[in-house]
Amino acid sequence: MREILGKRRRLLSQRSDGRRELISAALTFATEWQWPVLPGVAADPEGRDRCGCPDPECTVPGAHPFDPGLLAATTDARMVRWWWANRPAAPIVLATGGKAPCAVSLPALPAARALGALDRGGMRLGPVVASPTRWAILVQPYSLEQLGELLYAKDHVPGSLRFHGEGGYLALPPSETAQGEIRWERAPLPGSASPWVPDVEAVVDAVVEALTRTGVSAPEL
Repeated sequence: MREILGKRRRLLSQRSDGRRELISAALTFATEWQWPVLPGVAADPEGRDRCGCPDPECTVPGAHPFDPGLLAATTDARMVRWWWANRPAAPIVLATGGKAPCAVSLPALPAARALGALDRGGMRLGPVVASPTRWAILVQPYSLEQLGELLYAKDHVPGSLRFHGEGGYLALPPSETAQGEIRWERAPLPGSASPWVPDVEAVVDAVVEALTRTGVSAPEL
């Protein structure tokens, strides 16, 4: 894992004070990087492996927006402070697309293998977000039309890939969800500017190639 240094390391990686770090990280995303965020629904206090939302079959427990809804995502510091002052343990949810990064995600084990293959091939990646079950590679914003053309040109796209684009969302570190901790597998580099992220086409091309190699294929999850 690539470490971040100084202030950014305190805000975004190891937890000395989890609740204070959540609001600090949320403010960094919103105000310094201009990524619109909002608080996610918490895990069910009576069962940490369940979601606090009304859906008993929730597939992303504790890692999605509920109240407020996704359209409330903002970069306004006052709103971010108010949210996390009232819900200090709430996961941080990024509203993907628009001016914010999008993401390509895949199951954790094949993701680790694919990233190793991309490193060996010299592929430059930006931040990578890891949950216990899936890893997400942050990419430049893309439109549905752009993604459709990209996928149409492929002979085969593994069903294990998911795309978090306009109207989508992604839980960010250092959130704690019902599925476990959200962390940086590849942390943003230090600096005040928004982290660099690659183009979606380059990432999809490289990931699809890596996943279709012998021994690196992902289950259709």
